[in-house]
Amino acid sequence: MGSRALEITIISGEGLRLSPSKRVKKNAFVIVGAEHTQILSSTRMDIDGGSYPTWNDKMFVDIPIQSRFLIVEVQCKSKHQGDLVVGTAKIPVTDFVGGFTPANYLHFLSYRLRDLKGEKNGIINLSIKVKGREDVNSSKFNYLQPRLAAPYKQVDAKRSDIGINVVTGIPVLQKY
Repeated sequence: MGSRALEITIISGEGLRLSPSKRVKKNAFVIVGAEHTQILSSTRMDIDGGSYPTWNDKMFVDIPIQSRFLIVEVQCKSKHQGDLVVGTAKIPVTDFVGGFTPANYLHFLSYRLRDLKGEKNGIINLSIKVKGREDVNSSKFNYLQPRLAAPYKQVDAKRSDIGINVVTGIPVLQKY
């Protein structure tokens, strides 16, 4: 199976809590992975940011084509309890792949984190870029290119002050 190469920058977190009454004080870090894979990437620990950590860590991740979600999990290292899960965001791949977005387009995204009970627990800010295939011979791939189909329409000159002929149309996709 194929994969997609992603460049992910974990920017920052907001309002992180270990419980409703206890804020994260330090040692927050982020783990990124995709469904259908055991390969994970991690940021460094933010030792000073408290419940508003900043990482600005860039990572390169390959996710399988069949993955529908990117999983982002914020954790906090504790002396006595080990690594504690602060919150998780399940990001749909369709938020940054597909549509009319060109390759190498930089998406800035923010997602609500949910704790293990499903309660809201902060926000994660990140950017994602799907790396393009500049080094691959494009003749091997069938890309869909937008093309304008413009049907010709005759307009009555007596009712129109813009001229006799008007072209109307909508964009359609055509395979090359």
